[in-house]
Amino acid sequence: MKRHAVLSSFLVVIIAVLIDQGVKFLVETRMGYGQQIDLLPFLALFRTHNEGIAFSMLAWLHDWGLVAITAAVILFVLYLWWTNPSERIFARYGFALVVGGAIGNLIDRVMHGYVVDYILFHLPTWSFAVFNLADTFITIGAALIILEEFLGWRRERAAR
Repeated sequence: MKRHAVLSSFLVVIIAVLIDQGVKFLVETRMGYGQQIDLLPFLALFRTHNEGIAFSMLAWLHDWGLVAITAAVILFVLYLWWTNPSERIFARYGFALVVGGAIGNLIDRVMHGYVVDYILFHLPTWSFAVFNLADTFITIGAALIILEEFLGWRRERAAR
């Protein structure tokens, strides 16, 4: 990757980790476990701990098993990111967001043995899984990578 591409992508990773960890620190120090603060009729802050990965899956692997899986995923995404052409901007920043989010959750797991979750979308009769900004960064990053793949496919198709 070109120097500018590396630096700007690295900055996205750093910002994602800092924002994620800053918000988690505030949630951990200012909210009681299980406390809910309604922000909108469908959105609340709800402090909880996730001992697994997405939707509490693989909690049976415990701390170091999940740390190893997360580290392996980060290394794989870094490889994909590094080998990705720098002109593929959506993918480049998508990989940066995925790495930033994964590092944010990895820090939690190493420091606490769980990931701090706090965002809750809900309706009176339904609620979505509680998640955090790191999860959001990972999801947005994955969407950007998929968008880049779709745009590349369309460009290739139009060139034929």
